[in-house]
Amino acid sequence: MANLNQSNSFSLVSALGPVLPLNSFGNVLLLLFNIFLATAIIFLNVSVFLSILLNRSLRRENRFMYMLSTCLSDVCSGVSYYYCGALDVRDSYDSPNRTFYIAPTFLGLSYMAILAAQADRYHAVSSPFKYSQRMTRGRTLAVVAVYWLYAFVIVAVNNLVTVGIAKQVTGFGTFVSNIFTVIIMIGLNVRLFLIARYQLEREPASAERENKRASVYLIVVVAVCFLISWLPIFLHIIVCNFLGTQCYAFRNEGTDPLRIMPRVNAVLTPLLYIRGCAGLRVTLLTKVWRVFYPESQKRSAAANLQSISTLCKS
Repeated sequence: MANLNQSNSFSLVSALGPVLPLNSFGNVLLLLFNIFLATAIIFLNVSVFLSILLNRSLRRENRFMYMLSTCLSDVCSGVSYYYCGALDVRDSYDSPNRTFYIAPTFLGLSYMAILAAQADRYHAVSSPFKYSQRMTRGRTLAVVAVYWLYAFVIVAVNNLVTVGIAKQVTGFGTFVSNIFTVIIMIGLNVRLFLIARYQLEREPASAERENKRASVYLIVVVAVCFLISWLPIFLHIIVCNFLGTQCYAFRNEGTDPLRIMPRVNAVLTPLLYIRGCAGLRVTLLTKVWRVFYPESQKRSAAANLQSISTLCKS
């Protein structure tokens, strides 16, 4: 028992070191980058999360429920990255410093939220009348609750079975996720872009039409960023799990570019939200970041907040 306690305490102490020995300029830069990345993820996603909560018109729309879910999971992912990215911790199946699959689960939740949001937008654009009847607020929240519950059920299963079975479960789940990624992020978004462009060509020229056009292009940008960030790590996990090879080739997540990319996407996603919705942007500047916003501009922006927020509905 004494040896076990000494081993556990040694593992904890060893986890308190930086991601790499700070004996070179490159290692110091890598440590600072990981700390900055974790801080940026938390700051931006908390800002967007609070902006949605503070704007009643945004909370009425279903798509902002998915944004809230994405922001919440990304905040948790950013907090966990201080541990598994900035410190010398190997968060793998059999590591003594692992987070018991909890830290990777928050990344998975962000992934599922973005997929669900993209499918929701496709349904809303392709069948607007049926969408308003089917996807009520309660059903949207039920979808969000289901994939959060599913994610932590998988966490419980992985912690109850052996390492070998846990790897098989992860490999199979990743394989299915890739199928949904290809169908939703590529197939549905291409159709969504074509449908929206056809509808926009039939509308007369106006500021509202240009705003809708910008929203369509934003959807394409989100999908492209998502695929660039996520597909490499998923393809890598599928190959190494099904072939039985060593999946964790790098020292830890803070030195693995395949695992850094999804967290960079967690920074890009809230920035795209802010760029794509005027109401969200104004709420962010006038209420959440108001200490950085000039008082004269704050008054004029607040006066127009209600009218600008309606642009997000497009």
